[in-house]
Amino acid sequence: MTGSEVSPSFRLVYVPGVMPDKWVRIWNERLPGVPLTLTQVPPGEAVERLRDRDADAGLVRMPVDRTVFSAIPLYTEQTVVVVPKDHLVTAVDEVSPEDLADDIVLHPLDDVLDWDTLPGKPALERPATTADAVELVAAGIGVLVVPLSLARLHHRKDLTHRPLTDAPASSVALAWREDAHTDQVEDFIGIVRGRTVNSTRGRKQPDRAPQEKERRTGRDRAGNRRTAGSGRRGGTGGTARNPRRGKPRRRS
Repeated sequence: MTGSEVSPSFRLVYVPGVMPDKWVRIWNERLPGVPLTLTQVPPGEAVERLRDRDADAGLVRMPVDRTVFSAIPLYTEQTVVVVPKDHLVTAVDEVSPEDLADDIVLHPLDDVLDWDTLPGKPALERPATTADAVELVAAGIGVLVVPLSLARLHHRKDLTHRPLTDAPASSVALAWREDAHTDQVEDFIGIVRGRTVNSTRGRKQPDRAPQEKERRTGRDRAGNRRTAGSGRRGGTGGTARNPRRGKPRRRS
């Protein structure tokens, strides 16, 4: 590559709550000649960018359309309920769905949790974003069920959160178009999976079985018995002489 040539960048999108800093740092250390363009986008937009080829890969929340995208699940987040600090459920360490039976549970349009399994009463109108829903919780209009990372991202002094048992979970995955599995995508897969810099990325390794069989049986690939000196450094191919053999014994 000449000095005037520039490597194309690797375009990575990620949804709010995901922390890609460690993986980006490793990318920059291993592939300094390939810039990584990192963009945070709403959950729905992340999938659309991948679909429209405006991004090479994305750190997204499942599910995704597996007829279009390949995906590697990375981790599953704990689900929590965000409530005002004076809410009754703050008296317990964790909340059950029955504890929210009388509450209005806000379900933002950018949320990926399964609405059918959420507890409580649905709001008459869904807020557009998680940030809007947090504002409504602060105003005492309802409570919000979200992944823990989003509760931390939208933390406010007048709000708190508690783990919600038996709740839908949010899984984060690395996704890309099935028809766009490039070398750069494979490089990033290796990084998120913890491969070392010397990893072969699945390349076929040389078959060591024949050499191992020769060592174990004492015969070469043609079936001939190997002599004692064959295969040794400096061997002549004949029978090796034992320097201790024939040494006179010391008389008492």
